[in-house]
Amino acid sequence: MIENTHTLKELSLAEQFARLSRLWKMVADRELSPLGLTHPRWTALWKLQRLGDNVSQKTLAEALEIELASLMRTLKQLEEQSLIERHCCHNDKRARIVSLTSNGRALIKQMETRILQVRQNLLGNIDDQQLHQLTLTLEQISHNALDTLSKPIATPSKEQ
Repeated sequence: MIENTHTLKELSLAEQFARLSRLWKMVADRELSPLGLTHPRWTALWKLQRLGDNVSQKTLAEALEIELASLMRTLKQLEEQSLIERHCCHNDKRARIVSLTSNGRALIKQMETRILQVRQNLLGNIDDQQLHQLTLTLEQISHNALDTLSKPIATPSKEQ
């Protein structure tokens, strides 16, 4: 872990983004661990709550940006904890639909309180104008990345 702020300033912007993401995840994981939640479990519950009930496993995996196979173990554990239910889709018997149980919804309420505390701890001394500008900047960088990904990869020309 980098402790020296001088060293932090020498990191590239991409390294700083990656480091911030890891740190935020570590703080959130630590805050949510007393609820008995691992990172994969709480992120799956959080994303399911944000997507709304009756979401396909495939849609949830895509929203979490993970492979469906990676999500299956987590969903099994959440189901065993009575936090979610899974059932076959009426339109497509191959698809499985995921929804929160009442226990899952109650746990989400506890998670919300803790996640808001994480946000307050990490952003509390940053004023609204700075946060707004940061949000706009991050949105622009995301847009630029998506735009870049939508374009074909340039192939190097062969010099003769």
